[in-house]
Amino acid sequence: MAPPTFSVIIPAYNGAKTVSRAIESVLAQTYPAYEIIVVDDGSIDATAQAVASFGSRVRYIYQPNAGVAAARNAGVKHATGEWLAFLDADDWYYPDRLRWHAEWIQEDAGLDFLTGDYEYVKPDGSHISRSMEMHESGRQMLDKAHGASSRVVMSANDLEAFMADHFGDTHTLSVPRRKFLALDGYPAGFKIGEDVFFLAKLCAVSQRVGVVCAPMAAYVIHDGSATRKDPLAAQIENVRTLVALKTAASRFPPTIKRGVRKRLRCGRLNLGYALVRAGQRGAAVRAVAPTIFESPGLMGVRDMLSMLV
Repeated sequence: MAPPTFSVIIPAYNGAKTVSRAIESVLAQTYPAYEIIVVDDGSIDATAQAVASFGSRVRYIYQPNAGVAAARNAGVKHATGEWLAFLDADDWYYPDRLRWHAEWIQEDAGLDFLTGDYEYVKPDGSHISRSMEMHESGRQMLDKAHGASSRVVMSANDLEAFMADHFGDTHTLSVPRRKFLALDGYPAGFKIGEDVFFLAKLCAVSQRVGVVCAPMAAYVIHDGSATRKDPLAAQIENVRTLVALKTAASRFPPTIKRGVRKRLRCGRLNLGYALVRAGQRGAAVRAVAPTIFESPGLMGVRDMLSMLV
């Protein structure tokens, strides 16, 4: 099998201070990217100048501000590689991120897509934690690996847990461009959770997923993120996205539907806690109330009672 070609898509909105680091991390890959495409989503800072400093090594596309989903989709429309990889402008790849996936793709043509572990870091690069250790589905994969290999294949039976509490983020996802286009890419109209929505669509048509159980990239935790600037608004938007995903999931395989329902229940619960912290206990009860009907049993009742204590 011929070596796979990767188009790396970097959406950027006012990313002048960080986009160079993101680009440099792609240029430093031990397996070279076929192309790097930066989509400037209506920036009003010096993002364009920062990207221009890399010359012909990076393709620059400008669009009026339309959100990260639209920016990623626009990058894909201009991409010519067989495989897609994504990177946000404030994050970065570790040197072997593309190589680890490329070598596996060459060895196993039956993988539907690939993902992997990543590290949460502070803006200065200092370590906070690893994703797979923090998520139940990730710990399940680490147990499968048993330390003997950094590779694990998730089967269809593993995807319910992965969908309910996934460990791989957008910047560790590798997906065939043809499959991405067939799924219509990232859904527009959502400020938070568009990545989970696309992942659900992707899992719904997948049987074998390659997982690299080693950190492949850095995900920066900073105070300027949408979830930290206004946690309550972020939780409200997250539930809105998940409710729309639940409707779309009616066409998905049972394992994925169950995973989406579990994720929605968790989203409602987190929204309820955020409302309680904001002193809106009545709104918190209303936020989790649908769980009683969506997931009948003690779990829904327990969620409701937790809002009243």
